[in-house]
Amino acid sequence: MIVCRSAVELEQMREAGRLVGEVLTELAAHVAPGVTTADLDAMAEARIMKAGATPAFKGYHGYPATICASINDEVIHGIPSGRRVLNEGDVISIDVGAALGGYFGDSALTLPVGGASEQAATLLRVTEESLYKAIECVRPGGRISDIGHAIQQHVEAYGFSVVREFVGHGIGQKMHEEPQVPNYGERGRGPRLAEGMVLAIEPMVNAGKASVKVLADGWTAVTADGGLSAHFEHTVAVTANGPWILTAREVPVGARR
Repeated sequence: MIVCRSAVELEQMREAGRLVGEVLTELAAHVAPGVTTADLDAMAEARIMKAGATPAFKGYHGYPATICASINDEVIHGIPSGRRVLNEGDVISIDVGAALGGYFGDSALTLPVGGASEQAATLLRVTEESLYKAIECVRPGGRISDIGHAIQQHVEAYGFSVVREFVGHGIGQKMHEEPQVPNYGERGRGPRLAEGMVLAIEPMVNAGKASVKVLADGWTAVTADGGLSAHFEHTVAVTANGPWILTAREVPVGARR
């Protein structure tokens, strides 16, 4: 069942989303060569707990950490570790979720560590652009598939590939709610968008082929061909006035808008 949230509920979800955005902004400022993904995870957990919130990922189906930290060919769900040291030229995707006041926020971004190769810089730019093109489709009367179509069209125009195995999702009083939000497809299909619906839109884009595989840890998804991957995500509400980005960062990190 797809739940449409009231104006009061959306304000509460904005509080959760604002916190997630603040955590991402703070983590991004610490991304540098020599930092470990465990360092970033500890920072995120401390910040979320200080705000009186709960890390949404930790313990979710047994996931052992507060954030997902995915490096280079890791698409999503990379588990933080003190052995995973960031190196110059890496790219890292950081995914953060938090529950505050009974509602969830979920957002992700991908950043270069130090300087980025031309391919990496283009991949990150195009993936982030595809997210905002998708967000522009979040209006009453639209269809879920309009979102994925916008992502796929933009990404493939640059020769990149959209991951099929993982998709966006509804979000509210649970981290994952209906509907699923694929990052590909034709326009005009799937549930119709209505005021109060809240979606976590998250393009996952590979520099090479779309295929992915999950490592032996049961969580980390990597590109099958070893190519780079990028992941951007916002929690977005459908309103009469257009999309409301509930996880918008007050000081955008690497954003084009």
